[in-house]
This record gives sequence, C-alpha cells and structure tokens, in this order.
Amino acid sequence: MTTPIYRTEHDLLGDRQVPTAAYYGVHTLRALENFNISGISIAAYPDLVRSLAQIKLAAAQANQELGLLDSERTEAIVKACREVIAGQFHDHFVVDVIQGGAGTSTNMNANEVIANRALEIMGHRRGEYLFLHPNEHVNMSQSTNDVYPTALKLATYVGIFRLVDAMAHLRFAFERKATEFADVLKMGRTQLQDAVPMTLGQEFSTYATMLGEDEERLKEAALLIREINLGATAIGTGINAHPDYAGLVCRRLVEVSGIPVVTAPNLIEATQDCGAFIQLSGVLKRVAAKLSKVCNDLRLLSSGPRAGFCEINLPARQAGSSIMPGKVNPVIPEVVNQIAFEVIGNDMTVTFAAEAGQLQLNAFEPIIAHSLFKSVLHLSRGCTTLADLCVDGITANRDTLRASVERSIGIVTALNPYIGYANATDVAAEAHATGKGVAEIVLARQLMNAEQLADVLRPEILTKPQMIPTRAA
Repeated sequence: MTTPIYRTEHDLLGDRQVPTAAYYGVHTLRALENFNISGISIAAYPDLVRSLAQIKLAAAQANQELGLLDSERTEAIVKACREVIAGQFHDHFVVDVIQGGAGTSTNMNANEVIANRALEIMGHRRGEYLFLHPNEHVNMSQSTNDVYPTALKLATYVGIFRLVDAMAHLRFAFERKATEFADVLKMGRTQLQDAVPMTLGQEFSTYATMLGEDEERLKEAALLIREINLGATAIGTGINAHPDYAGLVCRRLVEVSGIPVVTAPNLIEATQDCGAFIQLSGVLKRVAAKLSKVCNDLRLLSSGPRAGFCEINLPARQAGSSIMPGKVNPVIPEVVNQIAFEVIGNDMTVTFAAEAGQLQLNAFEPIIAHSLFKSVLHLSRGCTTLADLCVDGITANRDTLRASVERSIGIVTALNPYIGYANATDVAAEAHATGKGVAEIVLARQLMNAEQLADVLRPEILTKPQMIPTRAA
C-alpha cells in the first residue's frame, strides 16, 4: 500500500493537508505561509531549538511528578526531547525567525515536532494526536509566553559564554604580541598628532585589557539572563498550572540544561519585562564599539605600505584589487568593523522592540531573539577570525618605529622636567621650523650634555613613570 503524500490536520481555522513526512503540523504550516520574511528558519539557531526541547523535557517530568501526565506519554516525550537536544530533527524546525504572535509559531513548531516523534516512539503514526497531543500533552502547564522567553534566555546564556571564550582567545593573541613587542619604541598619538613615546607592546596590551574588561561585563549580564518566568503561563498568574509546578519545572530545567536558572520572584513582571535583554544588548554594543576601535587602529597603524603609517604589517590574506596589482587590503579588521556596525544596529532593534511591549506581554521577542543571536554569533566568529587570521601574524616595522621617535618633536615632552617648559617650547618651535631633531637642538643650546640626554631618552625612561630630579629655580 502506497503511503499518502499528505495527512489531514485540523486547527481552529479548519483542515489542512500536511506533508506526511513532516514532523511539524498544521500550526507550523500556517506559520510557513504567513511569515516568509527573512528566509532564516529557527533551525539556524540550534541553541534555541535545543533550549525548547530542554524546556519540554523538564515540563513533562514536572507534570508527571505532579500526577498530571502518565508515564507512557512522559517517557515518549522525554525520549523525543533528548533526540532533539542531541541534534536530531532540527530540519523540521522550519518557521521563520521573524514572526508575529510573540513566538507562538516557534512554540507550536516545537510542540508538533516533539509530539509527532513521541507518537512514533509509542508506535503510532505522525498526526495521530488522539494518543498524544502537541498542546494537551507536550505543552501541558505551559504557554508560549513563558516557554519562548525562557528558551531565548537559555540559548543566549550558552551563546554568552561561547562569546566570552572567543574574546579570551583574541585577548591571548594580543597578550602574546604585547610580550613580543615589549621593547619596540614608538610614538604615541593623541588626536592623530604626535604625543609622547610608548612601546608597541604597551599599545597591544591595551587591546588585551579592553577585551578582558568586557569579558567580565558579559558574565555580569549573564546573571540577569538566568532569571526565567517558566510557570507563569499566559500572563504570569500561573493559570492552568499546578501551584508547585513553577518551582519544580525550574529545578528540572537546571538538571536538564546545566544552566543555573532561577524562577523570577514576580512572574507577572517577568513575563512583560525585557530589561535583561536590553542590558545584554547594551553590553554587546559595548564589545562591538571597542572591538571596532581596535580594528580601526590596526588598519591605521598598518596603512601604507609606503605612504601611510607603516608601523605594523598585517598578514596578507587575499589580493586587494581587480585593477591595482600588488595591492593588499586589511580585510580581516574590515570584516570585524562590519560586524560591529551590525551589532550596534541590532542594539537599536532590541531597544525599540523592548520598548514596544504593551501591558502584560511583549509581542516582539522574536526580533529580540534574532538580533541577540546574530550579535553573539557574529561577534564570536569575528573575535576568532581576528585572532587567527590577523593578530597572530602581525609583525612590527622596528626601524620605522624607532626613526619616528627620533625625529618626532613629541619627545621634547620627556625633556620638559629637565630643561623647563619655556626651553622645551623653544626647542619644539625650532625643530618644527627647521626640521632638525630635538636632541640636536638641545645639545646645540647646551641645555643638557650628551650623557644626560642619552640617559633620559632610554625606552625604559620614556615609557614609564620616573622620579624626576629637582631643578634649580
């Protein structure tokens, strides 16, 4: 007997033909028709799919413990969820990440896939919901309004620490370069003008420190993400859930996910408040802005190779022009810059979406989810790419850097405590007017002798705080 191509499923709008091979059902089919928006399905974010399955598993176990769900259905749901957590059936999570309905289509998609797989485990066919129903059993004691934000928080929590690891990987790369360049003297600059000497190692250690600070800010944001509203059901009152369900399902979810989530003290507040997402998005924007600044510096310091700063060399990754032979561009910092621009825009989207919530629910969490997932994923990949394909291969143009210090007027600042501000100003003016070196003018004016000057202009003196001898009035 030939297996039919379609099976009939029913919802409040009527009957629809669902492909027999599909694990999803009629609600997902409606969403596929309604939300052809981004072309990106929720399966593109496997952390989200796994989080949904973890919630459904924890809910089934809690409902069984409370005597609400029989053991046969519980075991089938749990097994189906474990398969999804392991990476199976993700290609049946097909609804668009951008959707109306506050994430209802995503929750329905999860309910249907898990229900139909559980039906198979029980020996039934997909769509035979008389034996196990997506809403009655897989979604028992739940609402999209507590499942979806909880799944978003679980997935984001995992992503945060993946990003922290990627940032640490990049930080280590900068730390290695800081050590390698510790003895390379160069001119520091403020407002793109010569300032005072520093080492290239100090410059690179700054980038490492910036990343380390933001790793800590992300960990702080993760603490807010741990608070969930599972058990709130529709608006936070817990309607249709057992009085002990919220606490029990939270404990089960910790066991299943390994994430130390906690139940919010006020579930009505937690169901409508997107403050944790705004906080996280703001930290991601901070990371992006600072990372982009670092990339701007790398592009500027490597500009040239003959007519620019030419202080460092970035590893060549590809031909830079279809018309200019030999041209090589800083493509790795450029792509990280673009990631930063995207993350900053995503933060604006999250802000508007969070602000647009009304009364007891925010209907716009799908775009919040999409924005946060993109930001976390792209920043993670950007940090790894920058470390492996750029920073690890950076070399210093030592002679160029030393020469820039020797001819810079900026080193006169180091002489100010020894020759006085007025003399230092005159020396700087003469150097600028004549093109002579500062050291040459100081010696000619007999403001210092050669031995004194050489001692003051040592790298370890120029780049660190020092005890300055008292000058006679």
